[in-house]
Amino acid sequence: MNFNNIDFDTYFKNYPDENGFFGKYGGSYISEDLQKAMEEITEAYFTICKSSKFISELRRIRKDFQGRPTPISHLERLSEKLGNVQLYVKREDLNHTGAHKLNHCMGEALLAKYMGKKKVIAETGAGQHGVALATAAAYFGLECDIYMGSVDIKKQAPNVARMKILGANVVEVTHGLATLKEAVDAAFAAYAKEYKDSIYCIGSVLGPHPFPMMVRDFQSVVGIEAREQFLEMTGELPDAIVACVGGGSNAAGFFAGFLNDPVDIYGVEPLGRGPALGDHAASLKYGEEGIMHGFNSIMLKDENGEPAPVYSVASGLDYPSSGPEHAFLHDIGRVKYDVVDDDETVDAFFTLSKLEGIIPAIESSHAVAYGMKLAEKMGKGSILINLSGRGDKDMDYIIEKYGIR
Repeated sequence: MNFNNIDFDTYFKNYPDENGFFGKYGGSYISEDLQKAMEEITEAYFTICKSSKFISELRRIRKDFQGRPTPISHLERLSEKLGNVQLYVKREDLNHTGAHKLNHCMGEALLAKYMGKKKVIAETGAGQHGVALATAAAYFGLECDIYMGSVDIKKQAPNVARMKILGANVVEVTHGLATLKEAVDAAFAAYAKEYKDSIYCIGSVLGPHPFPMMVRDFQSVVGIEAREQFLEMTGELPDAIVACVGGGSNAAGFFAGFLNDPVDIYGVEPLGRGPALGDHAASLKYGEEGIMHGFNSIMLKDENGEPAPVYSVASGLDYPSSGPEHAFLHDIGRVKYDVVDDDETVDAFFTLSKLEGIIPAIESSHAVAYGMKLAEKMGKGSILINLSGRGDKDMDYIIEKYGIR
């Protein structure tokens, strides 16, 4: 398959390039000290990712600890309700800890052990990355500091409790809007002081090189499994695949399995309360090129060119930029990025729960909502949605704000 003269047969060998760029997006815009730390991580990753010992250990962990492969479920009742299009979901909600995040956290923690680090540091929004990294730290016997905005701490109390039970130190971030961007700011600041004995395990395909590449590679197990499973179930590929996009880790891993196939790919951003700046977090839809948190991508800016305030009902999606690979795939047209708002998302949350017995994460509900709209538009065919996480963490907040629909 070819988009803008890009050969997807060799895509993963060429993107990112040796400096971490996907076209003009990506790179590493950080201090000299942190750059040395990133180069150390890059060298270690390129060494370990080719090691049969590392690969076999990660495979064992995925099978015996995470419970992979996660299944695909056919949404028969929802498909019948919407018409003739058949909807399916890749069940990352059944991955240990309840979301896709553990896929890269176990890889990052294993890398930390290989490098002789004693601590892992991270940020979290919805809390799933924090829970996953706390789990990985407990598994490997590492210290763990998780930075989280006070707004998200209130919204995601169950995940905060899980992190603490798992032994993590949850650091509350109160400055600014006290959400995901500020948590990333604080985690980077802490890492700059502790990088000799710790590793920063970023929670998405964000940040300076090598993290957008490394997280994508660890998450690609989702897309590889999904492609094989769908072919086995149906004898053909889906007509379309759909995933939610904040930073974009679940989507990057899911899309990786299908980039070279004749499959339509959709990334779904949060429109929140509407298109006014500050009411959404749809950076690819409304943003422009800009640098933040050590990488160049498409971001939402305020009148001063700084990262704009953002909002989403989903704590894991309220970030004012998107992974550089998503910006690249957006520009070349391989992936279509669109939006759904809070009301559509909450409706999808309850619809999937009541019709299929699956309570989705509110992040994943964005993808479900778009998949439902796409099914009505297509009229025939099949859609595979990445159900990136389960909704236990969201139930109290959703009921308090919206009641039971």
